Amino acid sequence: MAKSDKAVKEKQEQQNNVAQADSKKQVQSVEFAEAAENETAGSGGSIDILLDMDVPVTVAIGQTEISVRRLLQLVPGSVLKLGKPIDEPVELYLRDTKFAAGSVVVVDGRFAVKIKQILSVGDSGAKVEKKS
Repeated sequence: MAKSDKAVKEKQEQQNNVAQADSKKQVQSVEFAEAAENETAGSGGSIDILLDMDVPVTVAIGQTEISVRRLLQLVPGSVLKLGKPIDEPVELYLRDTKFAAGSVVVVDGRFAVKIKQILSVGDSGAKVEKKS
């Protein structure tokens, strides 16, 4: 019991020391110069560096839901049937935002997507719908 009382007192002393240190800190106000709106940042102020960046594009061909039991039974050769008919367009996403629709094609022996539609910013349903 004496050890726990000693530990409690030490903890209280530490908290008091921290509180005293905080009360001794000085607060100073700072004034910042007003920046002109038409000033460009840096020497070029250009977005050219951004235009050359690679961004990941995800193509969604469909989705399905399966039970955990079925998931654990999957083996090489198992087939998952997707809910989307084959003639419907696939969706293209930047992060979680749908930005285009297209169809799957083959180019030089690799999958590719032929863009059919670019969505505008205001298109409804452009966000990925997450099922709960």
